[in-house]
Amino acid sequence: MTSGRRGHPGDVLPRHAERYLDYLLVERGLSEHSLAAYRRDLRLYAEFLAHAGIAQVTDVGAAALRGLVPWLRDTPNARGQRFAPRSIARTVAVVRGFHRFLVAERLAADDPAHDLSAPRLPRTLPRALTVEQVERLLAIPVGDEAPALRDRALLELLYSAGLRISELVALDVDDVDLSLRTVRCLGKGRKERIVPFGRPAARALDALITRGRAALGAAGPWLLCNQRGGRLTRQGAWKIVKAHADRADLGAVVSPHTLRHSFATHLLDGGADVRVVQELLGHASVNTTQIYTQVSTARLRSVYERSHPRATAGDPPGGHDTQQ
Repeated sequence: MTSGRRGHPGDVLPRHAERYLDYLLVERGLSEHSLAAYRRDLRLYAEFLAHAGIAQVTDVGAAALRGLVPWLRDTPNARGQRFAPRSIARTVAVVRGFHRFLVAERLAADDPAHDLSAPRLPRTLPRALTVEQVERLLAIPVGDEAPALRDRALLELLYSAGLRISELVALDVDDVDLSLRTVRCLGKGRKERIVPFGRPAARALDALITRGRAALGAAGPWLLCNQRGGRLTRQGAWKIVKAHADRADLGAVVSPHTLRHSFATHLLDGGADVRVVQELLGHASVNTTQIYTQVSTARLRSVYERSHPRATAGDPPGGHDTQQ
């Protein structure tokens, strides 16, 4: 495996890396998009090994690996910029997983990456739209033209079912059950789940399936079509969301994932149990879903401080407690 940016680092990650990628594809069910990201990180690791003068990945020691993070911090990426902390953390995670695989497959005697640590990342809360903002966005695609029917169904389903954009564009017509108002999708690790959606989404999907797809010249079983009748891509769906968000004057940070964040946050605001939200989102661990409870708590705090007359008032004169 060789680098695409600094020449050829040699036989540092040979067939072992390809075996790892095959394992991720077959055993873990990773998508092509995820596999491409893993491949980029493994190529970057190959560059580090070549820089460190290590000929074989099985020759790596823990001491040498401690130089990986400093090297990543000092190495420009393909755009000539420094790697962001999140990118470095992802590369470290890939390297750790790769070395665990080598040991598990008995391709290496020990795991030099066992104690390799990534830079600490600030835990940022996902941005969720307000209900009023979502309503503004969903009201933008109007009319009975085929693109409007498609865009309305796309936005409604993203918000009503909380799907990932990759899950959405992978849907076929047969994955939608309008009578039960459910959609069957494949999440991370190709794990199937059934997610309900609301009546407005059902109406939008019915219009798309009965009229919109034929008008767009659908050339296959896919639910969402581009202007040429082919399957809508992730990039195409992202552009649709961004265009309508701009028309709704929602700012530059709205993306398909913003609607997924809003779906989870609004469910929790409405009293949904976090375990139910976990299942609906397709999270493997409830810890991933817990971050949305922080969003809801933060929103409650914000509303409280704006609304309660004594939310931010200081102590009474003299600091005495006036409660009797």
